[in-house]
Amino acid sequence: MSAARPSTSARLRVTLGLLDGELLAAMEHLWRPEDLLPRYRAYLCAMHTVVRASVPLMLRARERARLLDACGDPVAGPLAAYLTEHIREEEGHDAWLLDDLLAAGSTPGDALRPMPEPVVAALAGSQYYWIEHHHPVALLGYIAVLEGYAPAANLTARIARTTGLPDAALRTVREHAALDTGHLDDLHALLDRLPLTEGQQADVTVSAMHSLDALARLFVRLGRSGTAPPPRGAGHPSPMGVSP
Repeated sequence: MSAARPSTSARLRVTLGLLDGELLAAMEHLWRPEDLLPRYRAYLCAMHTVVRASVPLMLRARERARLLDACGDPVAGPLAAYLTEHIREEEGHDAWLLDDLLAAGSTPGDALRPMPEPVVAALAGSQYYWIEHHHPVALLGYIAVLEGYAPAANLTARIARTTGLPDAALRTVREHAALDTGHLDDLHALLDRLPLTEGQQADVTVSAMHSLDALARLFVRLGRSGTAPPPRGAGHPSPMGVSP
């Protein structure tokens, strides 16, 4: 008897695990202690440009999913239901980042005034294209990466100890370290119960791989000052990242 085929979520986890060395190394390099305070402020600004796209992306994906559901698409209805719940969970997280910035000694304008970097447009903008011109299920790959590389549980204490910042400047990191494991479990459960075609499974995987690459490039830029991060394949530090 042949072995059971791995689940959709298991295959996605394996794929990302084979490719995430550069991202994990960039994250570890970002959080090195020397001169962390200005890098943390830059991190909050960059994460705001990413996170403020999360709810609008999901709203548009839900709208497209509802249209497809009305046409009989078997994936679209459960996808729309999941997005409705996840939108509720993620609303207001961009405001957390602005509050963190203010408490860290910067201003919301530091995040709101500059044009977001091209790598951020590549990260979030690709999802708009795939939602509009292909299928909204691709967004699940993006969510899998942002939830799957969320802040580690000890990162809040590490930042506070190194920078001397108050708890009020660390809400986003603290909350996502607590919330995102559960969010990722919900996403994996959805992937495993959706009646995805092989093509749709590939869509989710391609979206996730692209998101992983863009997020790695963003974190490399954020941690660029000082010694260069370890090269691709040089090890797998603990994940310390971001969530949508």
